Amino acid sequence: MFSPNGPSLRELCVQALSSVERGYDLLAPKFDHTPFRTPDSVLRATAQALTEVGAFDNGLDVCCGTGAGMQVLSSLCRDRITGVDFSAGMLAQARRAFPEANWVRADAWALPFTEGFDLAVSAGALGHFLPEERPALFAGVHRALRPGGLFAIPIGTPSPRTSVSHWVTRGFDLTMRVRNAVWRPPFVMYYHTTSLSALRDDLTAVGFTATDTALTGLGQHPGGSPRFRLILARKR
Repeated sequence: MFSPNGPSLRELCVQALSSVERGYDLLAPKFDHTPFRTPDSVLRATAQALTEVGAFDNGLDVCCGTGAGMQVLSSLCRDRITGVDFSAGMLAQARRAFPEANWVRADAWALPFTEGFDLAVSAGALGHFLPEERPALFAGVHRALRPGGLFAIPIGTPSPRTSVSHWVTRGFDLTMRVRNAVWRPPFVMYYHTTSLSALRDDLTAVGFTATDTALTGLGQHPGGSPRFRLILARKR
């Protein structure tokens, strides 16, 4: 699962017993060598799908981490691109990778932007938000976008119950719930709390018009359903 440059088991254990912010500060130097980083194939497919939607000037990467989403924004936006995250360690890595971008340290529940962006993206971060926390996140993105602005979220679709990956992620979620029940501070990271229908409902509730499209180039599950979809939430 990890490259030779990735974190050791001990480092992962220390991270997992920390808060989310502290854990990512610790993991940041090696994060891009873990399977937790959004794959380049997903980022390329997202950028390709967005080229068919329209042109963009200013872009925002929400919960940017080490800046993987900048691959999408830098290929689509003609003017300013900005990343926002609450981990100073992750932002330091992002700054090194994309020195031309703007980087802002802020809590995703209180994004410090108002109608400044045409496009916002977020990849691989929603599992860090409990369902009851998502409305505040989405409301902040809605506020950050200009009228007619677009919020794009690539999301993996559920694996069949007969697959190994389904039970691995279920086991991971159970482990995290047990950890959070007995250890403080909590570390929120779940794979099965972000169903497509729930995300669309939450986006609609804060004022978006939400649709989604299949990222067909990323393959299919054995039953024929796409492995990834792209949520497209338009600010009314």
